[in-house]
Amino acid sequence: MEVRAKKFLGQHFLKDENIARQIAESLTGITPHVLEIGPGMGVLTKYLYNMPDIDFHAIEIDRESVSYLHQHYPSLHVIEGDFLALDPGTLFSEPFAVIGNFPYNISSQILFKVFDNRSRVPELVGMFQKEVAERVAAKPGSKTYGILSVLLSAYYDIEYLFTVPEHVFNPPPKVKSAVIRLRRNSITTLECDENLFVKVVKIGFNQRRKTLRNALRQLNMPLDNVPDRLLSLRAEQLSVDDFITLTKSLS
Repeated sequence: MEVRAKKFLGQHFLKDENIARQIAESLTGITPHVLEIGPGMGVLTKYLYNMPDIDFHAIEIDRESVSYLHQHYPSLHVIEGDFLALDPGTLFSEPFAVIGNFPYNISSQILFKVFDNRSRVPELVGMFQKEVAERVAAKPGSKTYGILSVLLSAYYDIEYLFTVPEHVFNPPPKVKSAVIRLRRNSITTLECDENLFVKVVKIGFNQRRKTLRNALRQLNMPLDNVPDRLLSLRAEQLSVDDFITLTKSLS
């Protein structure tokens, strides 16, 4: 039985066994609980399935893929559903790692969901469109540095592991892919209002051509206490610590 890749689900099935093994082996074992998102035909699943001492679940929205997985991995706990609509607390009572060859059309949404559940997800290893992977791993001053770069690096150490060519997928995507790893750092809470921090980061990058003095006017908050050196910069020039300082000054 072969599963037909569905364009509307953003499916590109990895067919290179060595790359699948590399992705699985990139998990560091920070937690024994592991969730694979979008396993498809299970090329990555087979390596996770055979790992000793892990509590392994998978979630898949495609009914055809779910049937395939039940047939080939009968003891695997497969949830038929949408990760973006899932309450992670219904799966694991303990922190869990997230792994997958993520559908490119929802990969950024998956990262935002992980960010929202950062207290539950200490590690992520994932395949993304190369452009998205570079954006997540970008540093201040880079043109690809953006909202996800700041929000995720506030709580995670981010590593760009390796680039993946187009021809190792069926069907091949039109772009290169890349695998990145996120591991929770020691920060549990920021030294500022975290909700305001998120809002400031989003406003800054949504108007990235403006200086922060102009971009932040829509907050309708006094800027008198904000260091002038920060207000004169654009969002892409600020580090995470700068954004924290900015948020503290605002509140």
